[in-house]
Amino acid sequence: MQKKDLFKMIPQVEEILKYSSIEELDYSRSLKTEAIRDVLDEIRGKIIKSNDDEIRKLESQIKFDNIIVMVEERLYSEFSPSLLKVINGTGTILHTNLGRSLLDDSIKEEIWNIISSYSNLEYDIAEGKRGSRYSHVTKMIKLLFGVEDALIVNNNAAAVFLVLNTFAKDKEAIVSRGELVEVGGAFRIPSVMAMSGANLIEVGATNKTRISDYEDAITEETAVLMKVHTSNYKMIGFTDSVSNRELKELGNKYDIPVMEDLGSGVYYNMEEYGLPHEPTISESIKSGIDLITFSGDKLLGGPQAGIIVGKKEHIDKMKKNQILRALRVDKFTLAALECTIRMYFDEEKAKKNIPTLRMITSTPEELFEKAKILKDKIDERNTVINVYIEDGKSTVGGGSMPGEEFDSKVVVLNGESLTADRIEEGLRLSKAHIIGRIKDDKYMLDLRTLNEKDFDTIADAIENCFPRR
Repeated sequence: MQKKDLFKMIPQVEEILKYSSIEELDYSRSLKTEAIRDVLDEIRGKIIKSNDDEIRKLESQIKFDNIIVMVEERLYSEFSPSLLKVINGTGTILHTNLGRSLLDDSIKEEIWNIISSYSNLEYDIAEGKRGSRYSHVTKMIKLLFGVEDALIVNNNAAAVFLVLNTFAKDKEAIVSRGELVEVGGAFRIPSVMAMSGANLIEVGATNKTRISDYEDAITEETAVLMKVHTSNYKMIGFTDSVSNRELKELGNKYDIPVMEDLGSGVYYNMEEYGLPHEPTISESIKSGIDLITFSGDKLLGGPQAGIIVGKKEHIDKMKKNQILRALRVDKFTLAALECTIRMYFDEEKAKKNIPTLRMITSTPEELFEKAKILKDKIDERNTVINVYIEDGKSTVGGGSMPGEEFDSKVVVLNGESLTADRIEEGLRLSKAHIIGRIKDDKYMLDLRTLNEKDFDTIADAIENCFPRR
């Protein structure tokens, strides 16, 4: 067979489009056509480059059934949604790579009702005129935290940027050297400050900063005294830092606003669950800090957002900053945040219905009962996988409570001639996209971050990946 014969074997685009299995696929005709042309172009390219030894191999590839499979695979890989649901069995609750905080099923109808309809996003129904998108959730935030006002932007980096750009552009912002943190994705506080237009003034040493360091650095150009909670790393040993109250007293003395980047935004004291003390939003507010910024999708357990709370006069000034329009949030974020904040008025409901809090507060005894249910479901399937329940350790993640672990339960999966890496790859690439962890050459799924509604899916995936022959 010669190359010209191979070219003659290639079917027409229209012929493939009319084939039943292609017609049934839920993709538009234009996407199907694009995929078919890409596949056929690749085949033509291989033919052109082929030598005599490769021609026979190409003959089998150009069979019609093989081309259909290639087109189907191309459609799936190129044109299916790239943002997919995954099952988090890592034990890291606020897993940045896996989307951080989850929203509970109990609020999905309320959110969907807003985002699938017209809404009063910027309309005052009582007055019958234009309103403000920031009025919807701020009332409850003010009530919950006992603050004068609040402002929502798209993430905490944006919140810090907005505060500094509003109050310290072309002026000085003083911060301790020990608080010049880097957060995920190589974003650094000094870089955010520089982009805001503020001139960074570092004071103190990496491990020790005193209130006198701040005071000695104050000049006529000082516009902000800044404190950053180092939520993603620990400093121990010969250390000293300035308290919020000390910094606020200094700010009052020189009439300079004080801001704190609180980061994780924890509301409840988590010490009763075996975790270290994390400064709460309320503690920071009670210390008198003028402006506090924190994330919505970390320990608060809501959608991605940057929340700024504090003095009304300062919030009003930020609302007039033209850059705010580039940082504003949409109706989905506002609806999800409002639903989340509302649950905090009932502590029992919040810890039950906010997934982040529910996972943090689950006891080892509760996790063991979940582990037994999952083990039974996997054991019922006809697989080569053996399942064991063991003690494990979970982490909060998301740059919160670094180095801290708390007791959990894990199911360990193994099978004859199956390495932990092989199990990990199989479940990760399955349709369920199960993400576990490997420790001591064992593949395990941590029950703290697993949802019981996914147990059948997990068991089915294991059966499909590792059936007993």
